[in-house]
Amino acid sequence: MATDNVVWHKHEVNKATRAEQLNQSPRVLWLTGLSGSGKSTLANLLEKKLHEQGKHTYLLDGDNVRHGLCGDLGFSDTDRVENIRRISEVAKLFVDSGCIAITAFISPFKADRDYCRNLLEEGEFIEVFVDTPLEVCEQRDPKGLYKKARSGEIKDFTGIDSAYEAPEQPEIHLIYQEEPAEQTAERLFELMKEKGLV
Repeated sequence: MATDNVVWHKHEVNKATRAEQLNQSPRVLWLTGLSGSGKSTLANLLEKKLHEQGKHTYLLDGDNVRHGLCGDLGFSDTDRVENIRRISEVAKLFVDSGCIAITAFISPFKADRDYCRNLLEEGEFIEVFVDTPLEVCEQRDPKGLYKKARSGEIKDFTGIDSAYEAPEQPEIHLIYQEEPAEQTAERLFELMKEKGLV
């Protein structure tokens, strides 16, 4: 392996000292759900809310990272696993920097979400299941992807011809269907406060 001759270099400034300076508890808020469930919209509103509260954050969005870090990956099951592996490692770096990392990824496979959870310390990975029924996501279809998937233009589309493994015990189960996004984001923020996450 490439890492056989690589030794971890320990630094004096570490996660604890960075978090103390930022006066916050670093963690990953991992939003998962079907395409069109509202993950990116809610993640954006949540980051804005946390920023207003003086928190240091960074938002990793599924579409945005595919323009760079994961631009070489497709949407096969193998590529999706690698996509989430890379994001998990980046999210871990943000936690190490003392930040609150917010991710918005379909991340359809439980094993991949657990991969990120297992990279972090207890309590640092917060799984947020944005639970929007498939029929509602299809009605929204903000990018026209469901229409393309139904017509056969897109293969391996989550919820249509590729599986989505819904979280069984997420830290936060957020049902999001008809209410305005701002109201749902406020509800998410309040749930986080109740659980002592902010």
